[in-house]
Amino acid sequence: LSTGAAYAKPTPAMEAAVADKARPEADTKRDADRKPAEMLDFAGIKPGQTVVDLIPGGGYFTRIFAKAVGPKGTVYAVGGPPRASSDPAKPAPPPAADTIAADPAYSNVKSLHAPLAGGLSIPTKADVVWTSQNYHDVKNVPNIDMLAFNKSIFNALKPGGTYVVLDHVANADAVNATSTLHRIDPAVVKKEVEAAGFKFVGESSVLRNPSDDHTKGVFDGAVKSHTDQFIYKFSKPK
Repeated sequence: LSTGAAYAKPTPAMEAAVADKARPEADTKRDADRKPAEMLDFAGIKPGQTVVDLIPGGGYFTRIFAKAVGPKGTVYAVGGPPRASSDPAKPAPPPAADTIAADPAYSNVKSLHAPLAGGLSIPTKADVVWTSQNYHDVKNVPNIDMLAFNKSIFNALKPGGTYVVLDHVANADAVNATSTLHRIDPAVVKKEVEAAGFKFVGESSVLRNPSDDHTKGVFDGAVKSHTDQFIYKFSKPK
């Protein structure tokens, strides 16, 4: 399953986080494809930790992380500014992270909003920063400085902290893959993250799919929800 890092079966606490009855059915239906218990294990998420779900989207992992760290832990769901409505008569719905943070079942979730170009900033140091299927989107932010972005994550982590990047695989020779296909060459991610001071720890292959056509966009019906995905783990030296 992994290189450079030992793999162990998810703990009962991790399995319980995934089995949380408060999770929406739309999320639990995706578990077979996203393998959340294995993700918790690979990331090393434990009770009492501070975890950042960077660009949480619909909050699929936010809820799982909240239960995995437990009442003594904290999850910061960090995304960009809420989207404005184009129709004043119909206000835009709040981001999913805001809704989750307001739910008593997830009282250890804190929703934060800031422009991605400004990097990651949280009130305290984190044990784990996780971003899933988002790194390629960060590359599309106008005038983004990826070295500064990754260094902000480095600075937000405790010494020995973990940074996990999960994303859709692009071929090395693909042109504009981040914007046209919503994919990225894993080698690019590794090079950029290591340049910020991180040490590469290992890779999980649990979401790899050799039959995926890397030339198709991730929303193409032929590959949607079954793309070839890499999962890289990096650590901040102690």
